[in-house]
Amino acid sequence: MKFLKFIALILSVTFLISCKKSKKETPKEINTQTDSISKKPKISLIPLTDSPSYSDAKLNLDTPKTINFNEGDDFSFNFQLENYTLGDQTNSPNTEKLANSNKGQHIHFILDNQPYSAHYESNIKKEIPIGTHHLVAFLSRSYHESVKNDNSMVVRKLVVGKTATDSLGIDIDAPTLIYSRPKGTYAGKDTESILLDFFVLNTELSETGNKVIAIINDEEFTMTEWIPHVINGLEMGEVTIKLKLVDAEGNLIPGPFNSVERKITLEEADK
Repeated sequence: MKFLKFIALILSVTFLISCKKSKKETPKEINTQTDSISKKPKISLIPLTDSPSYSDAKLNLDTPKTINFNEGDDFSFNFQLENYTLGDQTNSPNTEKLANSNKGQHIHFILDNQPYSAHYESNIKKEIPIGTHHLVAFLSRSYHESVKNDNSMVVRKLVVGKTATDSLGIDIDAPTLIYSRPKGTYAGKDTESILLDFFVLNTELSETGNKVIAIINDEEFTMTEWIPHVINGLEMGEVTIKLKLVDAEGNLIPGPFNSVERKITLEEADK
């Protein structure tokens, strides 16, 4: 009888200890879930490295700084290149890290700071509406990073039609910000690292001078060097990106393109 009571006592103690452990473990699981929710990745902006410089690459367009077209003209732009090959895959680990064009290196053709068109041949034909326009064209690596040197871009003022007006007030010699990347829709692996790249004309960026402000989903970043960056930590869905060219005091520098906003979309990989 005493033996049975002893066994019952042992079982009771074991049951109580088990209950206490389960009560202590439950909050730990909840805390772990809470911590994982509170530790959502924040957006980061990191300088991009490991790109070939192409410091001697050249893009040229043999025309005056202002090109006049009549209505109905053939809008052909015959670019000349040196030390750069369109269609080649850029020799860099960034071809795997970033969204990369399987067609290779190309020219970004940007009219009035609208989204660029990519061209893999040097002879480009475009439809240009009547009016006065701002053209920027520059060499791009296969993963869409612009080549940045004194000869890698072409800037022209286009006047189309005898009655063309200049509603934008274009000055191709003024400090100007031109948006390039990111653009469009990214899916799967390409959503992990997003290239942020732009062109600045007729100015330099510095800590004590002009700067570019990037606002990505309401998070603000200041760039004091003209270099490409990688955006990390974005969540799936629509992303808003705004770029501004500002002076040393943070004031927007006058110009029709110096504040620009774009939206991109991030999607899960297709199953």
